[in-house]
Amino acid sequence: MVSVKTSVVTRGWMPLVVIGVGMSMIIVDATIVNVAVPSIVGDLRLTATDVEWVNSIYSLMFAALLIPLGRTGDLYGRRRLFASGITVFILASVLAAAAGSGPALIGARVVQGVGAAMVVPMSLAMLNALYTERRRVIAFAVWGSIIGGMAAAGPLLGGWLVTGHGWRWAFWVNVPVGMLVLLGVALWLPESRQARSGGYDLAGVVLAVVGMTSLVFGLIEGQKYGWFTPTAPAVLFGWRWPSGAVSPIPVALLVAVVALAALVVLQGARARAGRPVLIELSLFALPSFRYGGMAAAVVSVGEFGMLLVLPLFLQSALGYSAFEAGLVIASLATGSFLAGGLVPPLSRRISARSIVRIGLVLEVTGVLGTGLSLSPSMSGWRIVPWLLAYGLGIGFASAQLASVLMADVPAVQSGQASGLQSTMRQVGAALGIAILGAVLVGGLGSFTEEETARVPGLPPRARVAVAEAMRESGGTVIPSLRDARVHAAAVSASAGATRRVAIVTALILLAGLGATTLLPRPADTGGDHEREG
Repeated sequence: MVSVKTSVVTRGWMPLVVIGVGMSMIIVDATIVNVAVPSIVGDLRLTATDVEWVNSIYSLMFAALLIPLGRTGDLYGRRRLFASGITVFILASVLAAAAGSGPALIGARVVQGVGAAMVVPMSLAMLNALYTERRRVIAFAVWGSIIGGMAAAGPLLGGWLVTGHGWRWAFWVNVPVGMLVLLGVALWLPESRQARSGGYDLAGVVLAVVGMTSLVFGLIEGQKYGWFTPTAPAVLFGWRWPSGAVSPIPVALLVAVVALAALVVLQGARARAGRPVLIELSLFALPSFRYGGMAAAVVSVGEFGMLLVLPLFLQSALGYSAFEAGLVIASLATGSFLAGGLVPPLSRRISARSIVRIGLVLEVTGVLGTGLSLSPSMSGWRIVPWLLAYGLGIGFASAQLASVLMADVPAVQSGQASGLQSTMRQVGAALGIAILGAVLVGGLGSFTEEETARVPGLPPRARVAVAEAMRESGGTVIPSLRDARVHAAAVSASAGATRRVAIVTALILLAGLGATTLLPRPADTGGDHEREG
């Protein structure tokens, strides 16, 4: 078996560059499509249901496959799976760019989700296996800044591509970038894997895929389809949810609970019998992994809350173009990238746990400052300093939470641990979408009713109709409101609802800050393990 330490000495930082560019492509694509949706709708004549699935099917496939593919990388080679994932993602991007119908685009997004689930857990796993000591701190800092920075840069890049070249370039751009990554893999990435112990836990894979798909679907679609009583028809490729009395959401969440509980029981039984497992539950015996995962999940609930609502407010309420809104939000990306350079020198003086806490304090400050700055007549540049602080916090917290979480994980289990931590983050993000989406929709309805009640002569029926339109559209109906008084009331309502989301986001992040008290003190964490591939 080739020593990873020796390989890294000869390759320097090039493995980090290759992994970072590959991760950037995946992260950007998760947000760039949101900007392209209006153009896609007009070109392909998508229905509202089609649009919903274009956005959500990617997240569903991604979340469902993180755990089994993390384990696959450990057993069959992390470099091999990373390269395979990039290849799948390139091919899926070609299919998406060439799509001539809604179903074709949705199918391509399914394949993209598979490719992304192969790449993301391998990125952190390879960093954990490749780098030690100071190099590891720098590598994790770069990884964390990519997570936050590229998610925020996606709308800016998307706005530029869609405006100047058309929506298909949101997918075509992945082809040359992906080919460069594959070249870098061939030149600079060493292989690493866990010695195979024979067999593969297929039953565990099935339970994990069913459980995670059902859980993430229930969380991100509850607001649309109704948490119990149906509020919209659930249709995919012509198949319609048959029940008119109960929405698919409670059924999906019940399936998730049963499947994931069965998965835990199965893994324990197989481990006791000495058989191969999908998830080595012994990982959760490591305090750094257990509590780091808990903190990461809580933080993910609120971490990208403003990325959910700010583009809506800037474009619908203030009339910004997609590119202009992207420029404002790019300040968050700038903060996250700056954090990548600040973490390594800071880590010489204070512990990773302290850096996480500083990051969360910056996040709370940035979110509250952004929310309290919102007004119907504001300039978008007013919130730039707050978004910069928010981005710095994300860069600090994301990088060092990953570092703490992986600190005591043996290199041979890096892929599995990375897949688990990515899954916990993904579930947290889905829960955040559910909570903050409900807060936004509820706020738009209630604030619109309050504001339109002040419009002289507006009939009660019209007030209710405007409030309902605001709830259903997430505020995107504002530009179409012709009555100047109603338009002004709707803009004010959008500002109030977005401000409420910011406050709830800050409270969630404060809970994440509290969760960091469970993280082990620096003296309690183990040192670096021998990094043999």
